[in-house]
Amino acid sequence: MTTSTEAEAEAEAQAEALPVVVIGAGPIGLAAAARLIDRGIEPLVLEAGPAAASAVREWSHVRLFSTWSEVVDPAAEKLLAPTGWARPEGAACPTGGDWAAQYLQPLADALGDRVRYGARVTGVSRAGRDRVVDADREAQPFTVHILCTDGGEERILARAVIDASGTWATPNPLGSDGLPALGERAAADRISYRVPDLADPAVRARYAGRRTAVVGTGASAFTALALLADLAEDAPGTHTAWILRRGIGGDTFGGGSADQLPARGALGLRAKAAVEAGRATAATGFRTTAVEREGDRLVLVAEDGRRLDPVDEVIVLTGFRPDLSFVSELRLALDERLQAPVALAPLIDPNVHSCGTVYPHGVNELSHPERDVHLVGMKSYGRAPTFLALTGYEQVRSIAAALAGDREAAERVELVLPETGVCGGAGTLDQAEVAQVAEGGCCATPTPAALQIVTGTPASANGGC
Repeated sequence: MTTSTEAEAEAEAQAEALPVVVIGAGPIGLAAAARLIDRGIEPLVLEAGPAAASAVREWSHVRLFSTWSEVVDPAAEKLLAPTGWARPEGAACPTGGDWAAQYLQPLADALGDRVRYGARVTGVSRAGRDRVVDADREAQPFTVHILCTDGGEERILARAVIDASGTWATPNPLGSDGLPALGERAAADRISYRVPDLADPAVRARYAGRRTAVVGTGASAFTALALLADLAEDAPGTHTAWILRRGIGGDTFGGGSADQLPARGALGLRAKAAVEAGRATAATGFRTTAVEREGDRLVLVAEDGRRLDPVDEVIVLTGFRPDLSFVSELRLALDERLQAPVALAPLIDPNVHSCGTVYPHGVNELSHPERDVHLVGMKSYGRAPTFLALTGYEQVRSIAAALAGDREAAERVELVLPETGVCGGAGTLDQAEVAQVAEGGCCATPTPAALQIVTGTPASANGGC
């Protein structure tokens, strides 16, 4: 006769034989897999796209603020070492394309069959238990449903789930109330939610000589304003209407030369220069509620009744939000504002924190009532835009340690941001200027030359640091 203790031990052994499913083969998902392998735990990475870092590849023209030394995970570097891979120059700042081609795809290749492409996760739950059922819940493995590119469906059992699917696929809408503006969906052919790649002739032709509305006040909006201002020099008739939901104040353009992220400060200065040169006009306190057609053009309508002069295109850069639909059967504790884990939310509140002031955190802040499920990376930040790759690497290091039963390591903070933090990032600065800025340190005031605004260089990542 098998005792209850023996049955529990057998069930536990069976559970431990299952893989830890990692959702998303982006930078944090792949780092999670490397950390799990380092702990002797078998991962299975499910990627909806056809290659690693599918989301990153969509902003391949954008340059990160962070240097190579800040975007490579140590466990991943260890895994790559036997392949002969060497980290690129640490002081250089990669573009999204560089990051994907020179690091993320090689890492996925090193993981081999542990990464499955064309596997879109459509639901996660406990086997045989919806979110209502308590009985014997934690003894059940997770069940992960996937949709394959051929239309087939599968169910995979897992001992734990790490959701690193990010937020790239779910940008915030144009509507100022968090909902799509009336007519926004119908005007989808004229609305973009990404920083345009104006080096692409087809994309350039879409905006050259035309009037474009740019909505947003973050780094991505500054980048779009600067790039369109550059385009206006070569294509007469190019003009930008900058839509701000609030007024213009002393901090609208960022910290300028006093910004702890000089590249971010430079972006703000370029946006300011575009406005002052007349290449962009600002509409302040404009909260969009509707998009109307006027012939071949669009008219944005504000909640106070104001109507913007007709535009040919609209670029909406108002941040991102997490897709929680496929984890709705899990018992998650999420902050009601940010949609981030409740213990993490106060640490990342964008009203208080910037990228460099977010305290390193791990399994304690990322745990939920549902044991052994964790949202990591950009997804863990919910609607907060202050995420750093280094912070995500620390998250998955801690979680892998916890899943291995090493609670001491899981609760130990191992991340120490370098003295220059992410200040050496590229943004709109060229590499020589980046090096000059980095020499000043994070809180130093750069020299005027270091903040000289240049044209034609890749811009900062969409909403990130």
